[in-house]
Amino acid sequence: MKFVCDKLLLLAAILTATHVAPVKSPVVTLEGLLLEAEDGIVRISGYDLKTAIITSVQADVEEKGGIVLNARLFGDIVRRMPDQNVMISVNSGYVASLVSGMSEFEILGSPPSDFPDLPSVEEQNTIDINETLLKDMISQIKFAISNNESRPVHTGALFEINGDELTIVAVDGFRLALRREILQNTDAASCSFVVPGAALGELERIATDEEGIVSITLCTKHIVFSVGNITLVSRRLEGEFLNYRNSIPQERKHRIIINRAEMIKSVERVSVIINDMQLTPLKCLFTDGMVMLNAASAVGKASDECVISGDCEELEMGFNYKYLLDALKAAPTDEILFELTNSVTPCVISPTDDSNRFLYLILPVRLKAYDS
Repeated sequence: MKFVCDKLLLLAAILTATHVAPVKSPVVTLEGLLLEAEDGIVRISGYDLKTAIITSVQADVEEKGGIVLNARLFGDIVRRMPDQNVMISVNSGYVASLVSGMSEFEILGSPPSDFPDLPSVEEQNTIDINETLLKDMISQIKFAISNNESRPVHTGALFEINGDELTIVAVDGFRLALRREILQNTDAASCSFVVPGAALGELERIATDEEGIVSITLCTKHIVFSVGNITLVSRRLEGEFLNYRNSIPQERKHRIIINRAEMIKSVERVSVIINDMQLTPLKCLFTDGMVMLNAASAVGKASDECVISGDCEELEMGFNYKYLLDALKAAPTDEILFELTNSVTPCVISPTDDSNRFLYLILPVRLKAYDS
């Protein structure tokens, strides 16, 4: 194998694929990247047996072939090379020579046959979505993805496609996050699938703030995200995802409009006093025109107030302040609607215009357990 390509393009591809290459693995070749050169393209693949990232760069390929190189070492070498073209050649013993300007390195690699087979995909359904939009949707629900491996299906997010509507849902047993958007120019069949949270984290990182397109391809056991010259292949999580529609309270007695930024400031001020080890609840007393926030811990007490509008009789609720802050920070509008019923039913946060673009549900903390 022998090729020449731009150093900066090569480094970007290496860094992208390295994100899924384990630092330490019982399968040593998984610590490496698979390089394959042919027909003016060099493909660089990283794989951890769950998620694969395949990138490609244009190159002047003089001799096709492949090799597996240690991801961290390969990246460190290319990063330190001059900002010129890099020539990489591989001999029959899988020793790779890397040359750029006056710099030259030789490192030992492995044959491509040692690298585990990348997931094979059989296309069933494909949809396209704006790159920035999908990035935003992921960032606004990811906080509610569970890290509890006892329910593996909830360590991912549910994607539901119904006609031209895409809904993404995450739940962790204490809260629920939902984002919904209308897809443009799609005729995809209705379907649902669960994508692991780790894969969504990689996808959010890969996606840019440009007006590009992400193609989502549904396969039998995998899901494929294509973003420009990058392909992310992830296994689908199997199992019965929570019936989230049944978890959302249908009867909501009080409707309160709150300025999101002001509420965030109040919660952050009061929560400074909360001991993260004991995590005592943040008390919120909703009254006519005002929500009064209080917290107490072994180190002291704190209180603050935030102006609200709407119909609310005096109602006190307790929250895990971190859960409340996550939802407030994720909401994509300046004003939000709090819908409450009583002190033990979930708080529902949604848009003030009654659209269904987003919905966050937070279970309250029973205050009597702390007052006794």
